[in-house]
Amino acid sequence: MLEERRETLQKTIEFLQNRMTIQPKIAIVLGSGLGGLTKEIEILDEIPYGEIPNFPVSTVKGHKGTLIFGRLNQVEVVVLNGRFHYYEGYPMQTVTYPEHVFAGLGVKTLILSNAAGGMNPTFQVGDIMLIRDHINMFGSNPLLGPNDDTLGPRFPNMSQVYSPRLLKIAHQKAKALGIHVQEGVYIGVSGPCFETPSEYKAYYILGADAVGMSTVPEAIVGVYRGLEVFAFSVITDLGIVGQVMEATHEEVLAAATGAEPNMVKLICEMLPEI
Repeated sequence: MLEERRETLQKTIEFLQNRMTIQPKIAIVLGSGLGGLTKEIEILDEIPYGEIPNFPVSTVKGHKGTLIFGRLNQVEVVVLNGRFHYYEGYPMQTVTYPEHVFAGLGVKTLILSNAAGGMNPTFQVGDIMLIRDHINMFGSNPLLGPNDDTLGPRFPNMSQVYSPRLLKIAHQKAKALGIHVQEGVYIGVSGPCFETPSEYKAYYILGADAVGMSTVPEAIVGVYRGLEVFAFSVITDLGIVGQVMEATHEEVLAAATGAEPNMVKLICEMLPEI
């Protein structure tokens, strides 16, 4: 089983290495409604997922489904323009397959973005929340099963998933740009249902400030593979006690798109410092 996984991963990596004209050290995963960042990229190669051997295909509206190699603010990057979700029916290993590919390509830093529901009463729709920690409520883990010691440790240390160095850079750049940012804990759930009022309340009591259906599995594998991880949420709806919004996926996409300019500015300014 492990040998088969290694061969599958290696085929993907070799295909991409043969296409690559740059050696990006930073990978960016774009969440729902945040694909506008690609407009700022000097695209050198854009590959549909369906053309990449063994690569899954995203089925969610708002996720284009291409892997981009290019330059953003003069920094070489590889961008996952549309991620994979557990609620689409993929196994956790498939959801996090791109992170293994990134590590195999020589990436050192992983930047994750998502659209999330805010539960902290100080949050507003359109806020950017820098993630300092997470709670895994998926009911699963991408590292279940036999461990491949050539990829990472059996028991990864999760005491500091999100890089304090990158959080500091993000706060500094946000202040310089005049962008208001929040900081908090993200709770990852399987979805695809939006949360009930009681679930929002329970998650906030547990210590979470925002809730979403992605990011946690990818961050786990990022740490497992030795990547420096940074992540943020765009708050697209509110689940504050007494103020629960009846959000639709279309409204979430619209709110994410509205907050996108600040997200783009922040990432662009951070990259040279990383």
